[in-house]
Amino acid sequence: MTDLDSLLARGRLLPVLTVAGPSIGSAVAEALLTAGLPLAEVTLRVDGALEALRAMAALELTVGAGTVVTPDQVDRAVEAGASFVVSPGLHAAVVERCRDLGVPVLPGIATASDLMLAVELGVETVKMFPADLVGGPAAVKAFTGPFPAMRFVPTGGIGPAQLSSYLSLPAVLAVGGSWLAPRDVVAAGRWDEITRRTRQALQQIDEERVR
Repeated sequence: MTDLDSLLARGRLLPVLTVAGPSIGSAVAEALLTAGLPLAEVTLRVDGALEALRAMAALELTVGAGTVVTPDQVDRAVEAGASFVVSPGLHAAVVERCRDLGVPVLPGIATASDLMLAVELGVETVKMFPADLVGGPAAVKAFTGPFPAMRFVPTGGIGPAQLSSYLSLPAVLAVGGSWLAPRDVVAAGRWDEITRRTRQALQQIDEERVR
């Protein structure tokens, strides 16, 4: 079973990818690995996403399936090689199916009620989504009061300018974002640009660690 929390805490960065097909998946995976980041989430928003995930998982990359909203999607994602599952919301059936299969799950939350259900289900790490609309770093601080043991992976509307404000919070394990490999860059086949953006983000994170 993947120790997802350790992987997230190590790199503190989770690329959120919308990619389709094995060739594109492999190219994006190589770009991330070249930058030194062995972790990514592939969203199941487009046809061919599972094929891309399968190709990426065949490389030295720990790949999760994102935008998973049903237990059936959990099954198909795991069959394709997903090492973890990410959901935009908190659905008990998805969490329980992941547990049945021994796969880590990162469910989404947006409210205190969501977090109460997470506690009830024994979930200790959640995706805060959409982070910018939910309240950003201030929301993380507010949630941490009544839920001091919870760890967060904010995702949604985050870019380089917001990294420091999130990662400076002890409750934040990592930040998820699509700016590392946006759709236009992927469509243009600019793999070197994905590597550049990822290296730049990792360097920014390293600089924050030594401050």
